[in-house]
Amino acid sequence: MSENSRSAATSSSESAVLAEREKLQAKYRETCDKYVRNGLQKNPTIQFLIERLVNMGCEPPKGFIRCMDCGDDVKAGGGFGVIEETIIPQNSSSSLMLQDQVRSRAAKEQCKKTKDDIQAMITAEREGKVKLKLLPEIFLCQQHVRNESHAHEALAHELIHAIDLCRTNMDPITNCIHLACTEIRAENLSGECSWFQELGNRQISKFPAHNMECVKRRALLSVKANPNCKDQAEKAVEAAFERCYSDTFPFDRHPNLKF
Repeated sequence: MSENSRSAATSSSESAVLAEREKLQAKYRETCDKYVRNGLQKNPTIQFLIERLVNMGCEPPKGFIRCMDCGDDVKAGGGFGVIEETIIPQNSSSSLMLQDQVRSRAAKEQCKKTKDDIQAMITAEREGKVKLKLLPEIFLCQQHVRNESHAHEALAHELIHAIDLCRTNMDPITNCIHLACTEIRAENLSGECSWFQELGNRQISKFPAHNMECVKRRALLSVKANPNCKDQAEKAVEAAFERCYSDTFPFDRHPNLKF
């Protein structure tokens, strides 16, 4: 087989693989979109959290929740926030010129960003090259959503983050205590640490305290995922835990805890 023939065969094979992947992702997207619709229309917790956001003056914009292809290497069920990166010109001679020259670009493929990507953004901010800001957006990783219950728990989790961003000036990108607190609240109030879920994951060691143990374990993993907080994750979670674990806002009481 000639070099040109081998190249054509390779290209054809790659195209077939890509077409099959796109077909599979379309199927995942259809299922995930259905889960989101059902959550918005039928799940009382999700409906309550959306309603509270609206009442707090933070009505979710169109496209606030979306399913997307997060790549096969990402195992998370979803995430919250798009990082807006405002690039600061280094040769501006006045604040007016600075304001005119600043440009923003949102990370639309936020879920595909690696820890190295995020670390580079944080480093650039520390060096005064950019200004980072977390913009509210919820995404579900369509190929990693196991079932409708999982999708709804992920939505509730991310909506708690949205509530926290709405009611406070939290900075979960660079402030590790802020990040720990919102992760503790989201893990605690979303249902992801319910007795049934933990039993299925074989994570229960103490029935009376399983929820607290689960929340701390999962929150710690989430904080460690931020490269800015990796080395101080345990201290941040411990420092925030008591206050943030007991904070059930916007619920009057814990909506899921059974034990």
